[in-house]
Amino acid sequence: MWLAPVLLAQEPVAGQRGAGRGGTPPAPQNLQVLPKDMPQAQVVSTMQEIAGALGVQCTYCHVQAAAPAGGRGDGGGGRGGRGGAAPAFDFASDDKPQKKAARQMMLMVRDINPKVVAAVGKAESSATRVGCVTCHRGVAIPKQLAEILDQTTAEKGMPAAVNQYKALRKQYFGAQAYDFSEGTLVTYAQRATNANKPDEAIGWLQLNLDYFPVSSRTYIGLAQAQQKKNDKEGAIKSLEKAVELDPQNAQTKRQLDQLKGQ
Repeated sequence: MWLAPVLLAQEPVAGQRGAGRGGTPPAPQNLQVLPKDMPQAQVVSTMQEIAGALGVQCTYCHVQAAAPAGGRGDGGGGRGGRGGAAPAFDFASDDKPQKKAARQMMLMVRDINPKVVAAVGKAESSATRVGCVTCHRGVAIPKQLAEILDQTTAEKGMPAAVNQYKALRKQYFGAQAYDFSEGTLVTYAQRATNANKPDEAIGWLQLNLDYFPVSSRTYIGLAQAQQKKNDKEGAIKSLEKAVELDPQNAQTKRQLDQLKGQ
């Protein structure tokens, strides 16, 4: 549930920082979920943790404010650049709906964790805790990859969905945001085959071979889609390749023998 940490910890307008003696910043303002007496450093740390979980910046939840002329803006996370490079924020403002949503998400997490402890029957110290990252995993809107591809395919067609997959893979591969492992497109293609869309299934499986050229599972999926199209010859070739890649798979061998009529 990440939602940009800066959402819950409302500080004064950035240009007012350093108003106290010795440059000590004023206390955070407009805290509604976090304790009102939470130290500023802890507020900022919490906000940064939330922002990291959602893969966003302060601007996702907070309103930028015009920095005083000739002054330095403050990024709210202690990252203000020198020379006036960093933006200023009105952290106390509630104008952005994302900030309001983040508050509700935080309350939801607060409500869920005691239920998790009760459900698993463990001590609170040893039970797994739910946090923003549990669902968001580095993306602001935590949709599953299959759901994203479904929507794009329905709205813009399969070529656009394929391009989107490639772009997401390039951006997020190696992160925890989406599952780009071998089986993801195999499973997604199986859904297309079952929905009597073998051409779509074949397209996704051929894309999978670009990334996993020795995937026996992908060739098995191809054979299923090809059989759906009554392409017996193509299905045989795909199963032969699957057996070549995984000669210990007795089930695939049986399927190949049956398809050949042996």
